[in-house]
Amino acid sequence: MTTVPGQLIWEIVKKNNSFLVKEFGRGNASVQFSKESNNLYNLNSYKHSGLANKKTVTIQPVGKDQAVLLATTKTKKQNKPSALLHKSVMKKEFRRMADAVVNQVANNYYRPDLKKAALARLSAVHRSLKVAKSGVKKRNRQAVKVHGRK
Repeated sequence: MTTVPGQLIWEIVKKNNSFLVKEFGRGNASVQFSKESNNLYNLNSYKHSGLANKKTVTIQPVGKDQAVLLATTKTKKQNKPSALLHKSVMKKEFRRMADAVVNQVANNYYRPDLKKAALARLSAVHRSLKVAKSGVKKRNRQAVKVHGRK
C-alpha cells in the first residue's frame, strides 16, 4: 500500500479537522491550536502536526509517580496503529531525562528541529508532576492572638 505524502495530508486537514480549536479569539486569529496527539506545542502548523508528519515526538506524564513517557513514531509502521509508537518510560531526575530526550530527538537525527519544543514540553510536564505530587500546602492565615498582661 502506498503512503500519502505529508504535504498533501496537511493541505487537506489544516483548515478543518476534529482536533482544531477555534474558540480562541476571533475566527480569523493568526494563532490556532490543535488537540491532536504527537503535537508538542499544540499549534496548528505543519511542523508540529502529528497527523501530517511521519516522524513525531510525544512527551506525556505516566501514572501518579514522577514518570514521563517519551514516544516516537516508527516510520515503517505507518499502516499499523497498534505498533506505531516506540514508547519509553523515564523515571530519572530531570537532567537525565532531558539528556535522554536530546539524545533521542536531536542527536539521533530523528527530528532535530523539535529539540527545543521537546525540552519545553518535558519541563512543563515535569513541573506539573512535581506540583501534583507535593500537593497544596495549607497555611494558617489567621492572625496570631497575642495575650497581653493586664
